[in-house]
Amino acid sequence: MYLLINIVGIFVTIGVAYLFSRNRKHIQWKSVGIVTALQLFLAWFFVNFSAGRQAVVAAADGFNWLVATSYKGIAFALPDFVSKTIPGAGGTLDGNMNFVTSALMPILLVVPLFDILTYIGFLPWLVKWIGKGLSFITGQPRFEAFFSIEMMFLGNTEVLAVSKGQLTQMNEERNLTIALMSMSCVTASIIGAYTQMMPGQYVLTAIPLNILGAIIITAILNPVVVDAKDDIIVEVNEPVEVQQADGSVKMERPKKEPFFSFLGDSILGAGKLILIIAASVMAFVALANLIDQVFLLTGLKWLSLENIFGVIMFPFAWLLGFNPQDAFQIAQYMGTKLVTNEFVVMGEVSKSVMAGTGLFANKHAIAVLTVFVTSFANFGTVGMIIGAFKGLVSNEKVNLISKNVPLMLISGILVSLLSAGMAGLFAW
Repeated sequence: MYLLINIVGIFVTIGVAYLFSRNRKHIQWKSVGIVTALQLFLAWFFVNFSAGRQAVVAAADGFNWLVATSYKGIAFALPDFVSKTIPGAGGTLDGNMNFVTSALMPILLVVPLFDILTYIGFLPWLVKWIGKGLSFITGQPRFEAFFSIEMMFLGNTEVLAVSKGQLTQMNEERNLTIALMSMSCVTASIIGAYTQMMPGQYVLTAIPLNILGAIIITAILNPVVVDAKDDIIVEVNEPVEVQQADGSVKMERPKKEPFFSFLGDSILGAGKLILIIAASVMAFVALANLIDQVFLLTGLKWLSLENIFGVIMFPFAWLLGFNPQDAFQIAQYMGTKLVTNEFVVMGEVSKSVMAGTGLFANKHAIAVLTVFVTSFANFGTVGMIIGAFKGLVSNEKVNLISKNVPLMLISGILVSLLSAGMAGLFAW
């Protein structure tokens, strides 16, 4: 019965996207169908097929090994929080590890590592060819497919920043599509932090599902017809015009920043990212508690943020294949994630999920919630995206995006629901 409800829920999610579509006549249903079938296949392959499970488990172990490697640096600065015997992959910690040392501090290693891969050209090369392949298979415009892959490795502000040349050349409608897609962004550099709190298998399953889900939902919410002459990808390091001393113009590629200068900036950027995440989590948890305390003054003991959002998200949680009681609890976590961020929810449920107790004795609940929270889809992300666009494109393009803030939130929520529904089909 609940499997059938889960299947219906996927169609309802796509139906809600259709309901809010800005141009239903131009929806390319063939392309949507191809991407949906591909997403369904990947969900089955990663969740229910032994080779797929082994692949994502191996990838999760790789990220965990990377995180374990970073503890050497953490132990040097904070010896009281990390065991002096640095564990290898799969090792255990004897120190007093907490959210900051186990989830945030490893970012100081992982972010520079991914930046180095970008600096030497490997990551852009990988993204480019995977994006071309995805565009060929799905029939989506090349840059939109390229961007969806790029989101897998970069943060939402970073991925927009490196796409400035492309964004300035595209019209406002396509810029809106990119803004909608950015709501479902994740950052490979903090996947290690996620896998310390939630099952790595489902965290890594969520990433490709979100990529395809973003294509599906945005293709319905904001269908745009792209002419062949406009379907191009602007290279980041393409030659630019340089004025010579004799007045002539020469095409030259931009010079790379010296490596150690670049690395220093990367490390500082990682430090800023840690501070942003830590401040965000602490502030949101404190503000949520403040609001709950104010609600208590009304004398209504049931009135809380979790219960309010539990009611709002309950129908969608139930359509993911849960009984009413479990659906309401899952809906509360979903609502909390949308108002705060994924780290708040992961920190709250981590021990229960990893131990498989209570609601999370159910494999279906673990898969659905893990996949749902593995994205940046929340209210705070909207401000970050609009702020990034203001520094990159014209006011005309920013205004269209600003007018569609509700659509951005809907896009992020629907992608998370679609990915969670797909994964939930194969986890019982």
